[in-house]
This record gives sequence, C-alpha cells and structure tokens, in this order.
Amino acid sequence: MRKIVLLGYMGCGKSTIANKLSKIIEIPFVDLDKKIEEKINLSINAIFEKYGEIYFRKLEHEVFVELLNSPDNLIIGLGGGTPCYANNHELLKSDNVTSVYLKASIETLFNRLNHNKSKRPLIADKSEDEMKEFIAKHLFDRSFYYNQAQHKVIVDDKTIEETVMDIVEILA
Repeated sequence: MRKIVLLGYMGCGKSTIANKLSKIIEIPFVDLDKKIEEKINLSINAIFEKYGEIYFRKLEHEVFVELLNSPDNLIIGLGGGTPCYANNHELLKSDNVTSVYLKASIETLFNRLNHNKSKRPLIADKSEDEMKEFIAKHLFDRSFYYNQAQHKVIVDDKTIEETVMDIVEILA
C-alpha cells in the first residue's frame, strides 16, 4: 500500500503532474478536494459557504486519513492548505507515504494563477499587486508545513514531463 502525496501551493501543478505521473507509474490519482466533494455532494466553495472553514478542515482531515488507510496504491493530490491544518503535515512522514512538495516561486505561481484566477475564489477579486502579495504571504505562512514533505521538486522553468520525471526518479 504505497501512497504518493503531492503538495504545494495552488497553481504549482499538483493535478496536472499527478495525472501524468499516474499514467506513467500506473497508480491511480485521487484529488483530495474532489473526493471531499463526492463524499458530501457539495463543491468546496459550497462547503465553505454553508458550514465554514473549521468544518471543511475537519472533513478534509478525515478524508485524507481514509485515503492513507486505503488498501490501494494511490497518488494523492492535496489542497494547498491541507498540510497546514489538523496536524496533516505529520501524516506526510508515515511509513507507507512518499511526500513530494512541488515548489514554485512567487513569480511562477503568479503567472500561472493570473490567467485563470476567476476559478480561484481566494484570488478572484485581487489586483495583480494584491495577488503577488497574497501569494508571497501565503507561501511564507505555509512554508514550514510544505517543507515537512520528504522530497522537494522545483517546478520553475520546467515542463510537466521534466517535473514528472524528477518524481519518477525519487520513486525509483
């Protein structure tokens, strides 16, 4: 029961990279946010609006633990905030877990997020300057948790394929 956990800030490429990695190593990819949405039949935004962040973080932790305890080999893509709550960062160090932080610079994240920010409720209403500051502050706040991952892969100036091959090497 091997679990490969990808984490990092929104826009670092977790889902894109996990989907490609899944095809290469033939281990299914599960997006934690999608799993939460399926479980209670509401979108993440609707969960936040209806029940609030504390409820969401509790649910997120429960579903993460369920996935880690599943008998299947899985690639698990975490939400950007997942490692920062409910001691989830401690779960990244479990015996059957290989955790990989997809590390991107503020500039890379800004460029990736800026063109589809309407799909990201946290940044949808921010100007470019506000967005850069928001990303920088978040990265600073979250870096302790992200850095609990066993491995770091820099994604700046790399193709999806190059990043995936970096992860394949880690797993070898």
